[in-house]
Amino acid sequence: MNLKRSRIISSIGIFILCFIFHFVYELVPCTLTAIFFPVNESIWEHVKLIFTSIIFYGIIDYILLNKFKIKFNNFFTSLFISSVSMIPIFLIIYMPLFYKVGPKMWANIGAMSISIIISQIVSYMILKKKECETLNKISLILIIISYIIFAYLSYNSPKSRIFFDTQDEKYGINNYNI
Repeated sequence: MNLKRSRIISSIGIFILCFIFHFVYELVPCTLTAIFFPVNESIWEHVKLIFTSIIFYGIIDYILLNKFKIKFNNFFTSLFISSVSMIPIFLIIYMPLFYKVGPKMWANIGAMSISIIISQIVSYMILKKKECETLNKISLILIIISYIIFAYLSYNSPKSRIFFDTQDEKYGINNYNI
């Protein structure tokens, strides 16, 4: 196996985790699961879903890269940048579809798939670059900060369409619109 093939496998693994993680909060509703997994069907919570899937798959990825002795650099930088780059990609693809056809599963899956693939291309390019230990440390800190932001916004969602769950007509976890 080589680095390129590992990114293809990562794309598939992340996609599978997205499906599994979509239901975690529903099955185990608590503060811890609210931080990492979507608490409703809003666009923002789908962003959190993909971000979390990339980060969590990173654990599996790290093990596989080492097991198969695949040379890589900048692991945490790759993990952070690929997960963050996926957010605008997902929104650029999904938002026009959302405003044109409404919340549709095929639009979610399509936008999610494309954003995952592009994020793994970004990951591949970063993993091939020369090692930068400082950026890796900063990236790890930024991943933690990202989850603090996700947690805050799940409990304190702004009254913006991106945070609104059209299915349950609410923002975040407990903020019902009615």
